[in-house]
Amino acid sequence: MINEVIKRNGINYGIIIGIASALITATIYAIDLNLFVSWWFGLLGIAINVTISIILLSKTKKELNGIFTFKDAFTTYFIAAVIGILISTLFNIVLFNVIDPGAKDTLSEIMIKYTVGMMQKFGTPASAINETIAKMKTSNPYSTVELLKGSIFAIVVVSIFGLIFAAFFKSKSTQE
Repeated sequence: MINEVIKRNGINYGIIIGIASALITATIYAIDLNLFVSWWFGLLGIAINVTISIILLSKTKKELNGIFTFKDAFTTYFIAAVIGILISTLFNIVLFNVIDPGAKDTLSEIMIKYTVGMMQKFGTPASAINETIAKMKTSNPYSTVELLKGSIFAIVVVSIFGLIFAAFFKSKSTQE
């Protein structure tokens, strides 16, 4: 059975992470779709999620009077991360498949131009660039299926971050 503090904080902060992620996506969508390939906007999103996660774990540890096992820290983070990913994915599905399906095509073109530019910077042969373009034109990363696949990958990645955060935030052993 999961501790009520862990469950409550995980759910509440998961909703906060999901809403923050949806707001970032909506802001990028409203300002300029080119920002979706901007590395600094990606870093901003990561920084916001890491900050919220640190606040979550610090608050939960304090509410548990400093007794925070590795498992409890990981569980708290994992609940929040999964809820955040699910909210964000649902928002992206609705935005790109219901509200504005045409944005998928625009984003695909932006991604292709960005990828070609990066490959040219690194001196990639034209044949490899053409092959990459052909593959990118056949894929649809904003389809419902691909967004759901991406959410599974995201859960794996956040699990790794969760292990790191849990190791950092767990209570120190009294036997040291």
